[in-house]
Amino acid sequence: MKQFNWKVIIRANLFILNLLGLWPKSEKHYSFNVYTFYALVLNITVDATNIFQAAYIFVIFKDLQAVTGIIFVLVTEIAASIKIFYFVRRISLVQYLTKELDCEEFQPRNIEQKEIAQRSLNLWLLIYRSFWITTSTDLCFLFFFPLMDGSYKEYRLPFWAWYPFDTKNSPMYEIMYIYQVGSSWFLASCDVIMDTIFAALMTYIMAQCDILCHDLRNITEDDDSYSTKFIRCIKHHKKILRFAKITNKCFNEISLWQFFTSSACLALTMFQLTVVAPLSSEGMSLLFYVCTMTLQIFLYCWFGNEVEVRVSD
Repeated sequence: MKQFNWKVIIRANLFILNLLGLWPKSEKHYSFNVYTFYALVLNITVDATNIFQAAYIFVIFKDLQAVTGIIFVLVTEIAASIKIFYFVRRISLVQYLTKELDCEEFQPRNIEQKEIAQRSLNLWLLIYRSFWITTSTDLCFLFFFPLMDGSYKEYRLPFWAWYPFDTKNSPMYEIMYIYQVGSSWFLASCDVIMDTIFAALMTYIMAQCDILCHDLRNITEDDDSYSTKFIRCIKHHKKILRFAKITNKCFNEISLWQFFTSSACLALTMFQLTVVAPLSSEGMSLLFYVCTMTLQIFLYCWFGNEVEVRVSD
């Protein structure tokens, strides 16, 4: 039977990660080469936006509403940068997991098992697309609300930040506008991709548990190859346990940061919603931001719970 391609659903994710400097194709990963230099320069340039936004807090620290309006975006972007750091630290393990998917034990052995695997992958695809839609919509509101409410005429940037030069003149205003949009898109894309890769790995574990259960249910003592099939199931079970253990090792710090920052940002955003017009572009961006943060926490909770359910069954 033709080999089942587990990685087809994350192919786009891996391609984007490679473009963003976070998926080296070299076996030595981040060594002294052009790709490493490209990734380093790109990430330093993007992370500089966090410094400029944090510096602005010291300018308006007496205005609680203004500080709240800045800090929920700043915390989200800093959390994304920290998640990138931990992801890069574990990149060799993540790449090992993607290669492990092609091993013989993880391959479906019949049409029924392929259908079991495909159902799990289709569920991941549905949540993946929903996450991208809410994130993209929120980013569009954040990026373009100066254009929608006319504040661009006053040289208002998408995000408040302090710069050591005047941004209220052309072409510096346009340059910094593009810089803020590009940096935020980079961090948001990394955030979504890392979260959905975690969800995909949990989906693989769910599917493997379902396939293992299917194998065990179809073993009978009257079968001449009973011992062979049972030994194969034991090996498969050990592979799943190892895969789950490495997945947990890769993402335990990332999930900790995600829960902490999502909870803090949700609280700050709910406060911010009480002081802006609900139907304004800023209000709509905050509403979509709340949806995105809720869905982000949902990814970790729901997929983790589904794995526990499969294990208990």
